[in-house]
Amino acid sequence: MLLGVLLLLQTGAPSDHPRIDTIVVENRNVFDADDGAPGWMANLANGLHVRTRQWVIRRRLLLSRGDRFDQARMEESERSLRTLGVFRQVRVDTVTQADGRLALHAVTADGWSTQPQVNFSSVNGEQSWNIGIVERNFLGTATELALVYGRDPDRSRLDFEFVNPHFFGRRTLLNLRYADLSDGYRGAWRFGLPFHETAAPHAVETYGELAEERVLRFRDGALLDSSQHHLLRVGITGGISVGGGATTTRRYSRLWGGWEWRREDFTVSDTTPMPYSVFTTVRAGIELGVVRFRILEHFNSYARREDVNLSPVLRAGVVLQSGIGYEFRGQTSAVWKRGFAMLRVDANGLDTTRTRAQVTVVSQDLQHHTLIAHAEGGIVTGPKPGAEFDPWVEQRGPRLFGLHAFTGTRMTWFVLEDRILVVDEMLGLFALGAAPFLEYGGAWYSDQSPRQGGDAGVSLRFGPTRAVRGEAAELAVGYRFGDGASGKRWGVTLRKGFSF
Repeated sequence: MLLGVLLLLQTGAPSDHPRIDTIVVENRNVFDADDGAPGWMANLANGLHVRTRQWVIRRRLLLSRGDRFDQARMEESERSLRTLGVFRQVRVDTVTQADGRLALHAVTADGWSTQPQVNFSSVNGEQSWNIGIVERNFLGTATELALVYGRDPDRSRLDFEFVNPHFFGRRTLLNLRYADLSDGYRGAWRFGLPFHETAAPHAVETYGELAEERVLRFRDGALLDSSQHHLLRVGITGGISVGGGATTTRRYSRLWGGWEWRREDFTVSDTTPMPYSVFTTVRAGIELGVVRFRILEHFNSYARREDVNLSPVLRAGVVLQSGIGYEFRGQTSAVWKRGFAMLRVDANGLDTTRTRAQVTVVSQDLQHHTLIAHAEGGIVTGPKPGAEFDPWVEQRGPRLFGLHAFTGTRMTWFVLEDRILVVDEMLGLFALGAAPFLEYGGAWYSDQSPRQGGDAGVSLRFGPTRAVRGEAAELAVGYRFGDGASGKRWGVTLRKGFSF
């Protein structure tokens, strides 16, 4: 994979392009006149919705008036607008005006941004649910506010989140999260300038986390033990582009590094004195990548173009704490006319080592069908409490199994799924689909035989076509088999669909 990345880094792009004379931004409302929705509903939604401000759109464009036109930067501008998560449609293109001048034309359509959140799952009498509201485009500024309450057999929690991608200046991100737990709390923040484009010269971000909570460990679906967890950490990460011409709008070469101070302790009960353990960690390494995206429809959502990141990437580094560790991430892909295959490996190690590999194959060769085959596996050694694999929590395992049915330091998951589009538009509001599925996987500890189970069934997939992200939800019904399938063999769950 490294050889492939290095070979791709040799390709270049012509520099002799016309200059952009004008930038035109056209932002449409949630409903257009010909969307097919009831007129009263469209008028009400458009009247209540605060349309995205033009300055928000202009800040995401990577080309300015007077710049030479760059096809890759224009495509990246379109992707950057979509990643804001406030539009249902985005198109960025060029227009040659009557006098021969070149104009950059950005056309967007807002999505309905005030979204209720409802999820429910019930297997073997174990019920998990959450309810809340998320506003993803507060006052048209692409600011996200979320308030969600949830309950499961472990605990209840109230989550708050604030995200602003341009909190200070044009590109500076601020993310605040806080969870009030029935057995503690957890808060986190992140602030700084990320690599906002492929050709960005530098990035720097700070972050922090504070928690007092109960950590539960499970084995064979039953509670093994619990401990009190205290955490306080702060850190800074950053990177610079290097190599002269090795960084362009289509490829990059970066040096990255970070420093972190952390106090983290675990005790077996509230009555046990809390120790005081402090760690200082330094990380540094290199990252090489080549830009490769595919635009798909009817993949993880409906009625929108989705950017699938298939970029070949190699990231490797050294971690220094009480000893020497490593960090590695690699990704490569193969692409054909109506599909792709992607391989990804993530690994890191110091006191705890964690390795995970996954491969995904997607084909849309059949009209109205998205065929998905996905397999992944992982291994962790020396985990601290709560760092074990739990497919139910991660939503990366058999969907019809209950809370903590599988936990451990080894994991696998294999799924075959055919996402069939049934109705692309219903009253201009929803899309419907069906998805027969077969999956098998689980998690277990190193001193156990592999503990895995599977399910086969069909899910009804439905998603909004006028919402900002259009994330598909699914009502899945199927038959369960293998380890962990105690109680009734048939299961049903309602939750957000898997994203690949």
